[in-house]
Amino acid sequence: MDIILGVSLGVVVVICLLVAFYEFRIRQLDVLALYESKGRIGVRKGLVYPRHFSLVLKRTTYPIQLTIEAVAVGNLGVRVKLVGSVAPSLEHIHSLIRVGGWNSEAVARAADEAQVILQGLVKEYTERSEISVLSSTGLLNNLNERSAFFEEKFGVELISLAVQSLDATNPEITDALSQQEQARLLEQTERVKHQARVAAAKANYRADEEIAEMEHTLELKKAELKKDLLEKESALAYQRLEDELARNRMRLAFEREELEVLKSSPELLMLTPQAARLAEASQNLKNARTVISISPQELAHSSEYLSLFQNLLQKALDTKKETQ
Repeated sequence: MDIILGVSLGVVVVICLLVAFYEFRIRQLDVLALYESKGRIGVRKGLVYPRHFSLVLKRTTYPIQLTIEAVAVGNLGVRVKLVGSVAPSLEHIHSLIRVGGWNSEAVARAADEAQVILQGLVKEYTERSEISVLSSTGLLNNLNERSAFFEEKFGVELISLAVQSLDATNPEITDALSQQEQARLLEQTERVKHQARVAAAKANYRADEEIAEMEHTLELKKAELKKDLLEKESALAYQRLEDELARNRMRLAFEREELEVLKSSPELLMLTPQAARLAEASQNLKNARTVISISPQELAHSSEYLSLFQNLLQKALDTKKETQ
């Protein structure tokens, strides 16, 4: 009996292991395992999941590529090519299942639905714009502003989106737009060149103005230095004149003192240069008359000496006459 019970338990264990091996799987890192509980869809976070009670979705991106024929203002045809990729949005899994169903191809189905909406948005944008102002940047910005709508509506996230081309379907319009753009670029280039010339002229003007101002400042400084130099030279010349006048006053005072001494002692006149020349002449020519030549400067400075000398000679003659 124990043997039969042991064999039965072993069989049950083997069956359980076979069922577990058959039912449970190890979740890969790039896989989402979804489950449904009480009408709500959740994501399994464990590494092991039951495959018959879970929906496995790849978390890799799904590429999209669209060629859209649209019209611009004036019923002018345009062709837009879009490329991008989408991926499941974890925050809006219920929207993804609602659009794509409980199926491993849910992301592809949601991406197809998103492409239909993208076509509508592109046509809506082009119909409101003139063909001359249509641009890839403007269209792309408009679509990126609606990215949140795709997550909420389809449960997919726009990973990347780019406008591959945006052209008019009519080649003549394409050529006209190309020529218009070329003319605009040339005009812009000429405007930039003109602005550059104006800027260069302004820079030269400012440089000349600064140079002129610096030269003017330099001339003013030179004039100030020259004025200071002239003032110093004038002060020095005035000082020299003062010194010369002081020396002349001292010389005049000395001569006056000398006159006072001669007046008080006339016999000292014999020691003067005039008397010395007279004595020398009288020694050479005893019977000759001595002529003393006195320059105007000496006459001017020695007039008083001469008067005293004359008086002395006159007294000497008078004394000689009285003795005779």
